[in-house]
Amino acid sequence: MKFLGDSGLVGKPIGEEVRRRFPRLTMSLVMAVIFYLVNIVVPPLMGDIIIPGINLNAGTLVGTIALIFTAIFLIRALADGLVLSDILTDVFVKRLGIKEERSPRRAARDAIYIIVIILVATALFPLINTLEQNVREPLSMATTYVSLGIILILIYDIGRILYRIVEKKAESVADSLAKMADRRKNRE
Repeated sequence: MKFLGDSGLVGKPIGEEVRRRFPRLTMSLVMAVIFYLVNIVVPPLMGDIIIPGINLNAGTLVGTIALIFTAIFLIRALADGLVLSDILTDVFVKRLGIKEERSPRRAARDAIYIIVIILVATALFPLINTLEQNVREPLSMATTYVSLGIILILIYDIGRILYRIVEKKAESVADSLAKMADRRKNRE
């Protein structure tokens, strides 16, 4: 049996992980589409119904809740999709016969995560703009700052990884130069 080498998936057979994650990914995407459709269809049907006590439009409340559930299911789908993409990447890299190095691979994965976060945040803004002003602004700001915070953490991680790689290469070059200098000194 083949096992995954990722720290979060150690000891789990690849087939078992795919059988577990793919249906979850599919159902999460289906649920996200359903809640998105609820967000699009239901609020206009509710008209100008105001919820007593909180003086909030019922359509806005339903739309906001549906949008939150859409985001939750999209995040679940994203998590499962990333694990499945890691599995496919491992399989592809092994088929190509490339020796696996953890650090560069993780830096590339962090770069992919940054791109995905930017795409998800960009996709959320049109949805957020459909909400009322008092909900739109805080949710828009929260989305921006959370995305920015995660991206900064990932950029820091990439920087650390690249620093380690450059440091190892520099040490290797320094060792080679020192050996060359020692050999020349011994010849003289």
